[in-house]
Amino acid sequence: MSQDPAPRTRTRISAPTSIRPRQAADLAVCVEVLAQVHAADGYPTNWPDRPADWLAGSSFTGAWVAELGGRVVGHVALCRSTADDVAPALWSGREGVAVEETAVVSRLFVAPGARGHGIGARLLARVAAEAGELGVYPVLDVVESDTSATALYERAGWQFLGTGRQRWSPQQTVTVRCYAAPEGAVPPTPS
Repeated sequence: MSQDPAPRTRTRISAPTSIRPRQAADLAVCVEVLAQVHAADGYPTNWPDRPADWLAGSSFTGAWVAELGGRVVGHVALCRSTADDVAPALWSGREGVAVEETAVVSRLFVAPGARGHGIGARLLARVAAEAGELGVYPVLDVVESDTSATALYERAGWQFLGTGRQRWSPQQTVTVRCYAAPEGAVPPTPS
């Protein structure tokens, strides 16, 4: 009688991680990582016709990539808020400040194979620090059905602001959950 082999355990590879500003040369690999995320998680909900342009974003005030072992495995951007954004409206109503005092965290994703290293939380911390340097408060929204992203934001201490409906096109309106950076995550602006 043969014995079953010992169960395999998943070993975590300890590789150096870093967050740095995204460069134009990073866009091609970011599109590849985004395609992996889309296949695994369905993010983004609507695959863009031109994914590199979608990632480049004309309203971005900054964008960063995460590297694991020297490979780009994650991305995040910070955008100016617009009149159609639900999270800035909820935050400004709650805090009694102008919508222009917020910025929207956008295009956050981490390659499925690189998860479990705290990369998503590090990207969130980096973008929150940048918002503080710019004197704005970071907020974000996530499609209500994206429970894994919601879990990340809540683990990282982001404050739930509420839900709202966002019109993405004349044919598509979605329900989003809105969050604001945790207390103390944003450095105070110099006076």
